[in-house]
Amino acid sequence: MDLGIAGKSAIVCAASKGLGKGCAMALAREGVAVTINARGAEALEATAGEIRDETGMPVAAVACDVTSEAGRAELLAACPDPDILINNAGGPPAGDFRNFDLADWQAAVNGNMLTPIELIKATVDGMIGRGFGRIVNITSAAVRSPIDELCLSNGARCGLTGFVAGLSRKTVANNVTINNLLPGPFDTDRLRGNIAHRAGAAGISEAEMAAKAAANNPAGRFGTAEEFGAACAFLCSVHTGFITGQQILMDGGAFPGTM
Repeated sequence: MDLGIAGKSAIVCAASKGLGKGCAMALAREGVAVTINARGAEALEATAGEIRDETGMPVAAVACDVTSEAGRAELLAACPDPDILINNAGGPPAGDFRNFDLADWQAAVNGNMLTPIELIKATVDGMIGRGFGRIVNITSAAVRSPIDELCLSNGARCGLTGFVAGLSRKTVANNVTINNLLPGPFDTDRLRGNIAHRAGAAGISEAEMAAKAAANNPAGRFGTAEEFGAACAFLCSVHTGFITGQQILMDGGAFPGTM
């Protein structure tokens, strides 16, 4: 299927590895010029080179802290009028809510709610004016089915979900859609960190905990960044103008609900 987005431009946040990298690669394969962001310059430049080599597309790499006003300004200066925005951020640490202070909560809300909102605010009116825009927020399956030890993520990402629910109904008439992709257990550094936390609490090895977690998923495995990226690219296509304000769960069937 031709996604119809060749020649478009995109910002992909937290794209040096994991799900963000998978999204950037998938978009570039469709002919999208991507501007990627992460804090670590070395890993980011390596990913940019990999995407260029595989796809032949131009890639701008902006190493900055996108949770800061200065970092967002630097990123938007590199791509001031994106057609596509992929909001993504590393999740806050796992743990018992009793052990987190106000600064922990403020950092979680800033990174996983306010930063995406600020990037949407900076780009959505341009999309509306051009008559095309696709915004995808990478959130978490914990928005649908909260995970106790991910309390910081549960709260902050639900705040973003509520904001998107309202705005997405206002922009769709101008062919600007806003949707959330909710990853479940994908094989990323974030997953491995959570497994390490759970393994320590259970008193077993990380390898044993990883095997248990994979076996407990209906798919019998963890997801891959490549398949997540492909789903993201489809949501950014010309074929999805009637899909907006949705929570699209990718979890291998782990969530047991009927809707």
